[in-house]
Amino acid sequence: MSKLKNDYSRITTRTLAEFKAKGEKIAMLTAYDFTMAGIIDKAGIDVILVGDSASNVMAGHETTLPITLDQMIYHATSVVRGVERALVVVDLPFGTYQADSKEALRSAIRIMKESGAHAVKLEGGSQIQESIQRILKAGIPVMGHLGLTPQSIYKFGTYSVRAKEEAEAQQLLNDAMMLEKAGCFAIVLEKIPAKLAEKVTQTLDIPIIGIGAGGEVDGQVLVVNDMLGMNKEFSPRFLRRYLDLNSDISKAVKAYTEDVKNQDFPKPEEQY
Repeated sequence: MSKLKNDYSRITTRTLAEFKAKGEKIAMLTAYDFTMAGIIDKAGIDVILVGDSASNVMAGHETTLPITLDQMIYHATSVVRGVERALVVVDLPFGTYQADSKEALRSAIRIMKESGAHAVKLEGGSQIQESIQRILKAGIPVMGHLGLTPQSIYKFGTYSVRAKEEAEAQQLLNDAMMLEKAGCFAIVLEKIPAKLAEKVTQTLDIPIIGIGAGGEVDGQVLVVNDMLGMNKEFSPRFLRRYLDLNSDISKAVKAYTEDVKNQDFPKPEEQY
């Protein structure tokens, strides 16, 4: 851990701006529960995203669409209780902000008041500009999200790389500049060409966090379950597994089961 990170006892939106200004990369991971949030917070993570990816990794849904606002608040509340240092950002789930900016504000207020989180994240650009502006006017920090936006998967029909063509790339850049002008404190760029992500990062003053967007952005984000190797089925190019918990947990459960069956657990010293 660098000396710069040690200087901050609490990460805020202003801290992230300072990181970008000083060339300090931003480390971001998802978390969905108290225990995991506490572990990664104490390990020095800068930002914890309570992602709507909980719909996939926690509930087993095929997409992020089914998760509800109440469920997101539950996960966010659990995470906030385990965090002392990191900035906690919560995804607004599908259907809570796209159609009505007033509903978007109500959703964001519920997340902030009921969970104690520090900011919200919304997917999309110009099409949700009114919702973003209304939330920001209420004093709620907003992180943007462009590129591959999983809540729009049925529109795209694929999880393949976005903005490879010139027109879509220009639209993404325009949307990014709009998000910055509106007042977003940072933007996630998901699964877009590295050169485009670099251009956005150099063009904007606010931090750009990448996932599958190359190394020339201001920070990186991964789903913690994927990074720890708990999920073996998901293997995109951008994912680096730092552990193989799937195998380790399986071995531990098999050993425990065998010990119970063989009456090797509990031993006398493990009893009262």
